[in-house]
Parts: sequence; structure tokens; C-alpha cells
Amino acid sequence: MIEKVVTRRSFLKKTAGFAAGTIGFPYFVPSAALGKAGAVAPSNRITLGFIGVGSHGTSINLRTFLGNSDAQALAVCDVDSSHLEQAEKIVNGQYANNKISGTYKSCAVYKDFREIIARSDIDAVVISTPDHWHALISVIAARAGKDVFCEKPTLTVHEGRVVSDTIKRYNRIYQTASENRSVYVYHRMCELVRNGRIGKLRTIRVGLRSGPNRPGDPTPMPVPEYLDYDMWLGPAPWAPYTKDRLHYEWRWILDYSGGQLTDWGAHLVNIAQWANDTDHTGPVTVEGKGQFGKAGLYNTATKYEIEYEYANGVKLFISSGTPSIRFEGTDGWIGNHGWTAALQAEPRSILDSIIGPNENHLYTCRGGEQRNFLDCVKSRKPCYYTAESGHRTFTITHIGNISMMLGRKLQWNPDNERFINDDTANRMLSRAMRSPWHL
Repeated sequence: MIEKVVTRRSFLKKTAGFAAGTIGFPYFVPSAALGKAGAVAPSNRITLGFIGVGSHGTSINLRTFLGNSDAQALAVCDVDSSHLEQAEKIVNGQYANNKISGTYKSCAVYKDFREIIARSDIDAVVISTPDHWHALISVIAARAGKDVFCEKPTLTVHEGRVVSDTIKRYNRIYQTASENRSVYVYHRMCELVRNGRIGKLRTIRVGLRSGPNRPGDPTPMPVPEYLDYDMWLGPAPWAPYTKDRLHYEWRWILDYSGGQLTDWGAHLVNIAQWANDTDHTGPVTVEGKGQFGKAGLYNTATKYEIEYEYANGVKLFISSGTPSIRFEGTDGWIGNHGWTAALQAEPRSILDSIIGPNENHLYTCRGGEQRNFLDCVKSRKPCYYTAESGHRTFTITHIGNISMMLGRKLQWNPDNERFINDDTANRMLSRAMRSPWHL
């Protein structure tokens, strides 16, 4: 049997018009992860390519991975040359006085993420792009045999389902990037709820940030020379460049994100799902009211009140305001008010409760999501926030946005991930992608 060789050039050409089934890479563990051909075994080093090295991609993901001795950054990618230069300096500076086995040369830089994915010496990719790129890059990387660490969330329910199914099909390790399951206060409150310390769970109240507090300027501007703007847009609809569209501000535009509801919801709704033991399902009804930006560039919901109900009778309330979470049961409540704030409970004695050795101990990693990812790439054990868990969390926020946009209560079937008897709402579960990009 003649093995088909996929060159980098042909790989880039094919993935420009990516579709399910286009490239049939078999499941494999990269040679670098197996310690072959002189590469260091996984007990020592995982080679990484970083796709998206803006503020979070550099200050959090790149720097954190570089702080782990068993991770090696080989390449960085961004459509913004200024981001690339900064990330390249950070990587080269990290290794300048610590040459890895004398083989390190310099960090490679790319503006096209497919250049990183095409490299056989890279074990995993770290994706820190805007939301509208998350699914496409994750799927292309997984099909090419890469493990994936990806920022949250996806853009639509459909995209999340494709990501989760692809990760499962190709047997890849996937971390949905969020620190919450490694943060003590969230892990502790979820274990107390799951072990019945507040009695039977009845209600979950989640507070997320509101905003933005300005409309955004839609006035077209010349595209800066350092920016590959067409690649930044990628699968999103074409739109004229303006500085208020990019670099953090994309969160307030529905073409690229779902606003604070999906951005912060990916963290705290995740904790609601964890405590409710519903990581692989979701609510059965949703009803939301919100205020959407209309006067300028930004059009995501600035304020919102959403109510969900699960099949087990638990009700979830999400509102805009201060990040917070509270679990209310038949025998008391536990939660906090403020991001990673101290635990509160009633009765106060709940906080002193000890989880016994035979009780439910939830999977965590005190070292954070990056450390957990590296460990799982080696062990092939699922990460603490899998693609499926992330998808189910994002789905809750996506259907909340859909309910607010339509202005009515919706019935949701979490098994087939469709609204019941509502064709209009179901059409909003996916979006067309700008050619040549598609799932």
C-alpha cells in the first residue's frame, strides 16, 4: 500500500476550503510525543504552536506554558505583526540562556495558522483567537493529529457540536481554556453541592458582567500595514476595517462573539453545570429579556435577565451585573459575590464540612488549565474542561441570546440540540461562513 504524502502546500490549499471529510488523517500521536527520532519523550517536553498571540494569548497562555519546563514553544502565529514581534521576543528571551539540549534555534513566526498545523514537529496548538475562529482552527488541528488547547467559547451551537464530535472521532486531547475548575472556591462549592451539603439543589443564580458602556465607532478606516485584515475576518462576513472592531472590542459584535453572556458565561455557567452534574446535557426551557446595542458598531446584549429550567427541576437564573454564583438548596445555600471571592454560606457551618474519602471528589488541577493540558497530553486522560463540557456550557449562553433576540420563551431538547417546534429559532443555531471557509 502506497502511503499518501500530504505536503505543507497541499495542506494549506485544501484547508482553505475546509469541509468535514476533506482530509482523512488517521489518529496518531506525533513522533515528538513518543520520543522517537531523537525527540525528548513526553515526560520531558510537549512541543507547542501558539495561534493568536494578542493580550490574553501572550500574557496568560504563552507565558504560563513557557513557565512549565515540559513545554516547548516552537512557533507563534498572528495576523498582527506587532503581536508576532512581541511573542517572538518573549519566546526567544525565555530560551536565550537555556538552550534545550543545544538544539533550539529561534521561534518561528507565521501569519497563517495552517503553517503551524502543517508542521510535524508540533504536538499541540494553543488557540487564543477571537471566538469566530475557535471552531475552524480546532477542527483543522484535530484532523491533522494535533491536541488542542482552545480559548472559550465557540460562536454557535452547531460549531460547538462539530468541535466536540471531531475531538472524539480523532481521539485528541482538548482543553476548553478556563481556570475556574482549578480555582479553590469554585471547586469547593461544587463539591459541597454535589455531596448534598445544601440539601437538594433547587436554584442556581449566576451574575455576569454587563456592557459594553459605549456604542463603538463604525466609521471605516484604512487598514494598518501591520495587519492582515482579511485573514482576521476569516469566516466572518466582510465588513470595513475600524479600530473599534478588533483586539478585545470584537466581543461586542455578534459576527464574532456573543457578548458578555458568552464571554463570562463560559466561566461561571461552567461552574453551574459542574455543581448540577449536567456536564453532558442542558436545560429544557429558556426565557430571556435583554437590551441590545443599536446606535453604533456594538450589537451584543448589554443587559440581560434569563431563566432556564432543567429536566431535574433545577432553575438557573443568569443576570448582568457583578460576577457571582449562588447555589440554593432545601437545606441552605452556598456561593460568592465577586470574581473568585471568598465563599459564603447559610448555615455558616456548611463551609467547615469535610468531604469524606468515599464521597464525590471532583476532578481538578491546582496548577491550572495549562498544567492540566500538558499532563493530559502525556497521559491521554481527558482534561478537566473537555470539548463536550465546554460545548454544553456555551450552548446555554447561545440559546439565551437566541431567546432574547426572538423575545419569547423557547423549549429546548438537549438530546438532539434543537428547539422544539420552532424553525425560526433552529435556524439561529448555525451561521454561514464566508467563502472559502466552512465546516
